[in-house]
Amino acid sequence: MIRKILLLLFFSTIFSCNNKEEKAVQTTWISGQIVNPTLEYIIFSKGNQILDTVKLDDNNFFQYKTEKIKAGLYFLKHGESQVFFIEPGDSLLIHINTIDFDESLAYSGRGGDKNNLLIDLYLQNEAENQNLPKWYSLSSTDFDHKIDSLKKLKINKYEEYINNNDAAEGFKNVALANINYDYYSKKEMYGAANRRNPEKFDKHYFDYRKKIDFDQNELKNYYPYYRFMNRYFENMVCTEYANKTPIDRNSFEYNYRKIGLIDSIVTSDSLKNSLLRFSAMWYLLNAKNAEEETKFFEAYSKMNTDKKNLEDVRKVFDATVKLTAGNTIPNVALVNTDNVVKDIQSVIKAPTVVYFWSGQSVALYKNIHNRAAELKSKYPEYDFIAVNTDTHFKKWRETVKKSKYNPDTEFQLENFTDAEKKLVLNAMNKVIIVDKNGLILEGKTNMFNTNFEELLLGFLNK
Repeated sequence: MIRKILLLLFFSTIFSCNNKEEKAVQTTWISGQIVNPTLEYIIFSKGNQILDTVKLDDNNFFQYKTEKIKAGLYFLKHGESQVFFIEPGDSLLIHINTIDFDESLAYSGRGGDKNNLLIDLYLQNEAENQNLPKWYSLSSTDFDHKIDSLKKLKINKYEEYINNNDAAEGFKNVALANINYDYYSKKEMYGAANRRNPEKFDKHYFDYRKKIDFDQNELKNYYPYYRFMNRYFENMVCTEYANKTPIDRNSFEYNYRKIGLIDSIVTSDSLKNSLLRFSAMWYLLNAKNAEEETKFFEAYSKMNTDKKNLEDVRKVFDATVKLTAGNTIPNVALVNTDNVVKDIQSVIKAPTVVYFWSGQSVALYKNIHNRAAELKSKYPEYDFIAVNTDTHFKKWRETVKKSKYNPDTEFQLENFTDAEKKLVLNAMNKVIIVDKNGLILEGKTNMFNTNFEELLLGFLNK
């Protein structure tokens, strides 16, 4: 609390000195402090459009000034990201501790109260959703009673704020969307959990779907609204294939139908493009058949009307197709512990499992190395190559030494940006399995999958 008070006092002089200017041209300030920063900067964006990158000072404070901002939702990103609502003339102060990002997030200054309401609603939603599965065994009527009471508490909190503050209509729309679409999302989650038990549903249970607004451009990147939309379309597809057990959400059939429904139902081009982009990225990052990927991308290209989205998805498509079975692994450059550059194809001498890790996640890199050692003892026919994705050579080498990892099988990416694109490094658990000639056997899996050992055995027996 003392830290936040000092932060407010620190910036109060700046804001008072610029009071006349703010009134004249509606200058907007976004300032604050990052405790335990993981980067030297923060990024402000409007959806996927980056507005500015702001460097932290020696005390981890930042300050951003603009006279061009429009009222609406914006994102702050520093490793993780969070959304906030700002209006011209606001002087918003933000305090974040990266060790507990969302829970530590606090706002003050002009515009602070409304954002504290939004973050309170967000945290309440997340806490409720973790406990929700306990109620899936209830009848739909009893489930509704439970979540109706939760919604009422949030409506009361919202109305208390509105009665005591002069809130803009844009903010009211955002706050109500936070409450309503999280409520709808809970109903979709119950619907998904009980898809095989149609007798549990009251005949009016899904009437809320008549209230869905598919034309909310401003909310297209807002988590409660966007998350609901994805759950809604997933349930719509799953309902069509209710007789298929289990439903493979990574399959071509499922994802092809999903983008078809989005294209036919969503009336806002901006929202439609955003949902299509998310679905296309998800599918391509998990797809394993080049012919199906091509057909999917061609369909997506006809539905999408956003040139930037098309460019982004095309890049992923071009890269993921090259990671399907039968292709040679992209020949990215690696650095060994002696600081000698080698290309990845030159270090492959036998059937090989290539896995990735980062020093930023200690628990994960320890787990993945332990899993690799376990599998190596079971399947000595395979080499296991660990590739570090960080950019600090000395820190990486020191970690390898302290952890007593085999330096002959430890490498670091020589050019992360190049390798990230070619190998599609979308997850740290990502694993690529190749044969002794560097031909890809499986380009999109991870060592913690339940069928991973079956894959290894299957490739050995071919």
